[in-house]
Amino acid sequence: MTAPVLDPDLLKAFLAVAEHRSFTRAAHVLNRTQSAVSVQIRRLEERLGVRLFHRTRSGVTLSVAGHELLVYAKRLLDLNAEAVDALRAGKREAVVRLGVMDDYGTIVIPPLLAHFAKCHPEIRVEIETGLTATMPARLGDAYDLVIAMHPEGCGDGELLRPEQAVWAAAKSYPAQAQDTLPVALYPPGCLFRQWATEALDAAGRPWRLAFVSRTLAAVEAIAAEGLAITVVKAGTMPPRLRALSERDGLPPLPAADIRLHCARNLSHPAALLADHLRRGISEPATLC
Repeated sequence: MTAPVLDPDLLKAFLAVAEHRSFTRAAHVLNRTQSAVSVQIRRLEERLGVRLFHRTRSGVTLSVAGHELLVYAKRLLDLNAEAVDALRAGKREAVVRLGVMDDYGTIVIPPLLAHFAKCHPEIRVEIETGLTATMPARLGDAYDLVIAMHPEGCGDGELLRPEQAVWAAAKSYPAQAQDTLPVALYPPGCLFRQWATEALDAAGRPWRLAFVSRTLAAVEAIAAEGLAITVVKAGTMPPRLRALSERDGLPPLPAADIRLHCARNLSHPAALLADHLRRGISEPATLC
């Protein structure tokens, strides 16, 4: 014998009557007529073959069977709501949080994200640029993925590609002619700032900190106007600047590694983006 199906609408009517101890009040809550609610309760009782309420002049009370059904009805409706929410969540727009250096976030990442968006329009990427020294420690809380720069051969994460720090200035900037070299750099915590100051001090080259900013655009603009020199990655050299070398009287700078850091228990959307960035940065020719 096939078990009767408990219609959620009938269970909702049952719970409303059970809670308010009145068909009239239950009908008002459900935005139905009293007769419609009575029909629903009767249909439920017929399906189960039991009486759920005792009807009196003062209202209604639950029968023994009604008390027993009350527990199951709540569980069934809660499970129904949970299933609906889970399925709807699968259709919601997924969000992946990415932290990256300012220059990569300005130059390298945007075309990769444009390609990714075409392939996965259901995934939204939130990107934050800035100094990445502290970003990997915030994986899981603030970021799903972080692309950070480390000294060559150092750091956790997956190596994406090597980079070389280089001095850069306006194309007509006379670096050798400067007695005290003006330098535009990022705030403390930036590897380029550390490497630049250590290299100049070790070479005995007089210098002064002429400009400090957290943004690549501001530092680049100062350098492009000939007001100072700066340090950039060779792979992201701004077109309006030129690389300086020992021929310009400047000491060499260290090499760097660009590494990908992933949060634990990475979500499927974040894993898709990680794979896309991995291929796009390490092997750009593999992206169509």
